[in-house]
Amino acid sequence: MALFLVNRYLGEEDNRSVEKESRAQALLAKLQQKAKEKQQQQQQTQRPSKERTQEAKTKKRQAEEDSSQEPKLHKKRRSAVESGSQEEPGLEGKKNKTAGIEKQKKKKDRSGSSVKGQSENTPGTGRDGQVDTGGEEETTGTENVSGKTSAPTGYTVLGGFENRPVQKVDRVLPQWLAQPDVIHRDIKSNLVPISAIPELSPLLVKKLQNNGIQHLFPVQAEVIPAILESAQQGLLIGRGGYKPRDICVSAPTGSGKTLAFVIPVVQVLMERVVCEVRALAVLPTKELAQQVCRVFTSHAEGTPLRVVMLAGQRSFAAEQASLSEHRGGMRRSLADIVVATPGRLVDHINKNSGFSLEHLRFLIIDEADRMIDSMHQSWLSQVVKAVYRSGSGGEAMSIFRRTEPAFITAASLSPPQMPLQKLLFSATLTQNPEKLQQLGLHQPRLFSSIHSHSNTSSTPAAPTQTRGGFNFPQGLTEYYVPCTLSKKPLLILHFILRMKLSPILCFTNSRETAHRLYLLVQLFGDIQAAEFSSRLSPAERKKTLKEFEQGKIQLLISTDAASRGIDVNEVKCVVNYDAPQYIRTYIHRIGRTARAGKTGLAFTFLLGVQEKNFLQMVGEAGSPGIQKQIVKPETLKGMEARYEQTLQELASVIKDEKAK
Repeated sequence: MALFLVNRYLGEEDNRSVEKESRAQALLAKLQQKAKEKQQQQQQTQRPSKERTQEAKTKKRQAEEDSSQEPKLHKKRRSAVESGSQEEPGLEGKKNKTAGIEKQKKKKDRSGSSVKGQSENTPGTGRDGQVDTGGEEETTGTENVSGKTSAPTGYTVLGGFENRPVQKVDRVLPQWLAQPDVIHRDIKSNLVPISAIPELSPLLVKKLQNNGIQHLFPVQAEVIPAILESAQQGLLIGRGGYKPRDICVSAPTGSGKTLAFVIPVVQVLMERVVCEVRALAVLPTKELAQQVCRVFTSHAEGTPLRVVMLAGQRSFAAEQASLSEHRGGMRRSLADIVVATPGRLVDHINKNSGFSLEHLRFLIIDEADRMIDSMHQSWLSQVVKAVYRSGSGGEAMSIFRRTEPAFITAASLSPPQMPLQKLLFSATLTQNPEKLQQLGLHQPRLFSSIHSHSNTSSTPAAPTQTRGGFNFPQGLTEYYVPCTLSKKPLLILHFILRMKLSPILCFTNSRETAHRLYLLVQLFGDIQAAEFSSRLSPAERKKTLKEFEQGKIQLLISTDAASRGIDVNEVKCVVNYDAPQYIRTYIHRIGRTARAGKTGLAFTFLLGVQEKNFLQMVGEAGSPGIQKQIVKPETLKGMEARYEQTLQELASVIKDEKAK
């Protein structure tokens, strides 16, 4: 029934009236005539080609057979047969002689005539079928036979792709990042006498000498003249009327970065006449803000400059009173240099009407990589908005007006305005241009100690470490100690009691771990220990750091609150009780020792599952080498009994704390 439906819808193009019997007879007559012609031609040419004759014969027969069966075929089926009519004869041409004779006999039987004698001549008659079918048919058939294994023309063959290694694409950094001004990493061998820096004022030189400073570190000798050069024309105008370049410094921990911006800022601001906030230093933590504030205060002593800290150590009203006062209906600033944390700074910008940044000349961002990560607080955008607030106010026509920087044109430089220069400092300054773009730097200049100074003559950008590497202190020796989780506290006790490593600054990943370890060491006895975390108030943390510097505390157990920028004297050893997850954290932790060219030790306790990833992370960061330190179990057996008893006492103490 389906066959009739196909014929009904597709129709029949050619309605032939010839019966099958008559078609077979006509075909046989043709074959007989061709057989005679082929025999005559064979005698002349003598070309024995059985495949060609069989191909031509079966092609002709298939064409006649298809014409007789067309009324019963689907239109799509018929078109497929027509397109493949040249391929099928090619296959038939490969059949043997006997199969061709038997098929020919069947056709003769259907027509009712005997062609026995003639069928024997069939192989000879069809040897060169190209006489009637033409050489074109012969060629086409041959092409279709070979076409079984080749792709049709006009179509794309899928697959067969070659495995080619993907070429690694190197980062292309901006020129100021790729070719920085090189700073020597070896501090002791590259000290510069103070007298070799002619730009320093005699007052500051005398103050430095009184503080026992006779030489400057390499980073200070490079950065201080660069900042002073940008302020040669005074505060109100840049060199040649142009805005000075922003400065970025990437140098190891303990290399003297703080003094590198304190000395030039104090020297430039000493010439000021009216007291206004002209320098703002932003730091990530309160402890670091206290440290920088102390350095500013000590070097500003004997000058008219006033330093104020905004870090939440005092009440908001007390900080507000230290910033400005009102006399005769006029606001009067009481601070020249402000040291602040981002949160407290934003509070004063939004809530303190007496706090003005319209005269700001230097914006110092210390620990710049961490400050960039905290940009979600949008503190920088609020600072910039406060700096250029006068450009849209009633004093827009004042000679002190400031407009946000745009493209440098003749109109934008006339009249000149007081520039805002950004100074960035970090031991792990990012090389990601996308992150640095958030700071809005103006033609920045980078000072870095990552690059080799000896290679800069030929290839200025040739690094001593892998690209993306960091600065490790020169005198630092790194170790890692394989251990189990239960043996970590025993190792700390072993380092202090047996190896006599004291004082030790020990870092944990959480304040809970720091507190538990502190309680355990206290219960064990014979060790003066203290904890340093957010569990303590600012006053308690300040007192703890002071006692640690004085040598009253052998073991200071801290979270990462003390890992950045805190300068603690005489720290011989740093222990990573918990392995840091990020390389920046590791670098800032171990940077608490081996400062200012001194030597130091750094130990990291590693569990078995942590070794591979940690060592790979440190190696890729450019570490000069980390050694394996094995503590044999036999050396800890003498303390195990006392340690087990202490653990039981610790459980009861923690239980009592939770019950409170």
